[in-house]
Amino acid sequence: MVEPYKNLSWDDFRLIKAIADVRSLPAAAVLLGINHSTVFRRLGQIEEALGSKLFERHRSGYTLTAVGEEMVALAQRVDEDITAFTRKMAGRELAPAGELRVTTNDSLLIHLLTPLFVKFRKKCKDVRLDVVLANQELNLSKRDADVAIRATDNPPENLVGRRAATIAWALYGRADDFPDPEAIDQGSLYERDWVSLGDNLATLKAVKFVHEHVSPERIGYKVNTVLGLAEAVEQGLGIGHLPCFIGDARPGLIRLAPPTPDFSADLWLLTHPDLRHSPRVRVFLDFLAAEVAKQRKLIEGQVQQHRFTSEEASQPP
Repeated sequence: MVEPYKNLSWDDFRLIKAIADVRSLPAAAVLLGINHSTVFRRLGQIEEALGSKLFERHRSGYTLTAVGEEMVALAQRVDEDITAFTRKMAGRELAPAGELRVTTNDSLLIHLLTPLFVKFRKKCKDVRLDVVLANQELNLSKRDADVAIRATDNPPENLVGRRAATIAWALYGRADDFPDPEAIDQGSLYERDWVSLGDNLATLKAVKFVHEHVSPERIGYKVNTVLGLAEAVEQGLGIGHLPCFIGDARPGLIRLAPPTPDFSADLWLLTHPDLRHSPRVRVFLDFLAAEVAKQRKLIEGQVQQHRFTSEEASQPP
């Protein structure tokens, strides 16, 4: 007679791991794309087959028992092995084709990357782009994304890639408020209203500078995205630091000071080591690096607003 627990399948392990991850049967059902009643029924069947409870039921949610922890640990190892295998297979493609998942943030996408993605699609029609906007880092080891385009001075050690440019930051104000920016008394700027990125981005050097040098009552507006900050400055809510490729591209803004080298961040094109030889990844990264190089003067703050044309901005340094 075959013992019941020997009939456990990978789907059973996935179900238990999903419940453990979200600590709720309805949430696990959404995660797995099945009905709540199905999750409840299958959990009961698995526990009956094993002859052990896998979860303790509490008001705060489902908590793993010792047996449940063992089952989830095994599920995690299997999941990592499957992901590693699919990653390696993706790296052995013969031609650049298929879906490529790219993660970046909203400010890079809107002000820099979308036109480059359009050009790439026209050149490589067999590669389909799936763009995921996320300010937090997605896990490329788990194939949450194939390529990450990030502004960071410390790219994750488990990823490989190239530094495409250095993103310069400078202080900007509404152009109508500063008709003669060259005559500005820099000390008087601290008596004006300021806008700043929110506490979720407090580790950025530009944000730290504002908090350390501008009195709190002068910081009348905070927002948690760079795009929102640019809008606030352009609407006259206050002066603030912005990446030059955003500030210099907006006619309603004017630089109030040269770029501050300490505020800069490197622009990285990253992927997982297992994917770097994949034709679709390689052709995408090569294309993007070449196109970003054409925009380097703008990204690195070397062309002033109102003094450059789109043709000038596209010239390599």
